[in-house]
Amino acid sequence: MASSYKEIATSGVKVTEGEGNLPKVVLTGSNGSEADVYLFGGCVTSWKVPNGKDLLFVRPDAVFNGKKPISGGVPHCFPQFGPGPMQQHGFARNLDWSIVDSENVQGDPVLTLELKDGPYSRAMWDFSFQALYKITLQTKSLSTELVIKNTDSKPFSFSTALHTYFSASAQAASVKGLKGRKTLNKDPDPKNPLEGKEERDAVTFPGFVDCVYLDAPNELHLDNGLGDIISIKSTNWSDAVLWNPYLTMEACYKDFVCVENAQIGNVQLEPGNSWTATQHLSIN
Repeated sequence: MASSYKEIATSGVKVTEGEGNLPKVVLTGSNGSEADVYLFGGCVTSWKVPNGKDLLFVRPDAVFNGKKPISGGVPHCFPQFGPGPMQQHGFARNLDWSIVDSENVQGDPVLTLELKDGPYSRAMWDFSFQALYKITLQTKSLSTELVIKNTDSKPFSFSTALHTYFSASAQAASVKGLKGRKTLNKDPDPKNPLEGKEERDAVTFPGFVDCVYLDAPNELHLDNGLGDIISIKSTNWSDAVLWNPYLTMEACYKDFVCVENAQIGNVQLEPGNSWTATQHLSIN
């Protein structure tokens, strides 16, 4: 499968075989930054800044078999965030995305992936759609643009998120920018989240954390507890989610936190219309 993509002549964009022989695109910036993107799930699994440090995290129990979603990096939740009528987090992370474009802009590699409906998606969600996912790697940043287009003759609604796993020392990590926001705390009962308001300047991860922040600001700052401050900027991702599984994932919970840009409420999209959201991760 990877062979059909090998002819990409764009500088800084190379298709290779990744774990489990799954096709993987390696983006290399002119200043030494690097990112790995698996076509299965359209999942960015690694983002390295020029000093070689990987700011993303892939769980040690992650499976690369082209069936189970890749547990780590930046998985897609679409067209459903969390539990609901279809499987957890929808189907976009369980399908092969295809390369539709690649370019190099002044030394920065840019990759665009596409996902369209097929028998697997229609069995769960009977709509025609197109998702375009544009990934841009710069020296100290990783940017994504997600465009969802309704290519059907009838309207549909969806929720979505980028379930980003950041490498971290969970006990020392904190997120700034959420004070005053309305919260839906899924601990202890995810089916009946507790409504509240965030009072802390810096939100920490002292134990199990699973909390939605409604109408989140368009910039958060993650101190990963490893010496890095990561800026998480977004447009049109209305909400944010913080997650750390604590002792339910004893093998690795200390090594990551999830700070997710999300659209928790349903987006209603008329035929021919599109919804676009961007995420910009950067480090000083």
